Amino acid sequence: MGTITATSAAPPLDVAALREDFPILSRLVNGHPLVYLDSANTSQKPRQVLDVINTHYAQHNGNVSRSVHTVGTEATEAYEAARQKLAGFIGAGDPAEVVFTKNSTEAINLVAYAFLGTATGGGDPRFQLGPGDEVLISQMEHHSNIVPWQLLCERTGATLRWLGLTDDGQLDLSTLNELLNERTKLVSFVHMSNILGTINPVAPVLARAREVGALVMLDCSQSVPHAPLDVVDLGVDFIVFTGHKMCGPTGIGALWGRGELLSAMPPFLGGGSMIETVEMTNSTYAAAPAKFEAGTPPIAEAVGLGAAVDYLSELGMPAIRAHEQRLTEYALAALPTVPGLRLFGPTEPADRGGIISFELTGVHPHDVGQVLDAQGVEVRVGHHCARPTCRRFGVSSMTRASLYLYNTQDEVDALVAGLARARKMFG
Repeated sequence: MGTITATSAAPPLDVAALREDFPILSRLVNGHPLVYLDSANTSQKPRQVLDVINTHYAQHNGNVSRSVHTVGTEATEAYEAARQKLAGFIGAGDPAEVVFTKNSTEAINLVAYAFLGTATGGGDPRFQLGPGDEVLISQMEHHSNIVPWQLLCERTGATLRWLGLTDDGQLDLSTLNELLNERTKLVSFVHMSNILGTINPVAPVLARAREVGALVMLDCSQSVPHAPLDVVDLGVDFIVFTGHKMCGPTGIGALWGRGELLSAMPPFLGGGSMIETVEMTNSTYAAAPAKFEAGTPPIAEAVGLGAAVDYLSELGMPAIRAHEQRLTEYALAALPTVPGLRLFGPTEPADRGGIISFELTGVHPHDVGQVLDAQGVEVRVGHHCARPTCRRFGVSSMTRASLYLYNTQDEVDALVAGLARARKMFG
């Protein structure tokens, strides 16, 4: 349950053809063809998405859920159509279970707020949290899946506990039964690590959580863009993800939650569009998802995300996953040919996605990044908003190359050649 499976039988992507969809891939950087290996940070956008956003503003720009005129109605229909597309993309049975947010960080904070809102008493018992209760996360989390829980525990008196990592970058499940116990109210962990590339097993954590009555949330920011995913198959209570890592625009993300849970959660922000009635003494609230979408939402961004879903669906998520697996296998074999290169995370392509972090011994990652950039190779360096993970492996920062549907073996070769150049420059 919940495992991202190998898809070697999927038809191959026509990468040369699809690269023509991405205008930015034809530009030069420092006199070299752009080699974009930073898609875990943000992906590039195909012309099909750019055109839809432009057309929306040029022809259909109106506010949603409040205007009865033609363009307002067109905007509302496009906004809700995007929600329906996104629901279908992740296997949600009801579009009303998809809440648009600015990003996955806001989506996580929305769920955390539900526990804060009931901390003083009342509310649904599944969201009551106080001294003696626990929230469980892992040592491989992005800061967005750490800080909201730290804040929540500080404000409620609950305890934050951590699931550790093995030396090869997997969750250490040997302590699961101890850490995930009757005091645990929520488990929140990443589906695919943004720094190690690890694809985490969902089933054993979910099974234990069900034994003790804890809710489970999965951060799918790095898995939804890269592999087929079905929330029914996953079986968890919430997932979060963001649009700009899956060929969509920035400023749009989503929370998917079980309908009964969304109904039990209090509003996150107050204002227009999230109400049922407003009196001078009190207000009542709309049903989800409107309850969580106060004010004018990111309309064009949602429409653009809907176009990104269309684009990825037409290519086929199994084919995208298969392409990235082949490319990851190639990179994992090629990178160790650079002297003094240490890889982090699982070594088997089946256990990971196309996010590959490493260090070049004796060379600071910022120097590595600058040498690569001079060759037109764009990677990310630093702690990747995952400092506890870096510390687990005894480093303050890493260099990260992240692959996506438009990358090629030639680009991996350019990365390896750039690293060899950095090795030669810095000894």
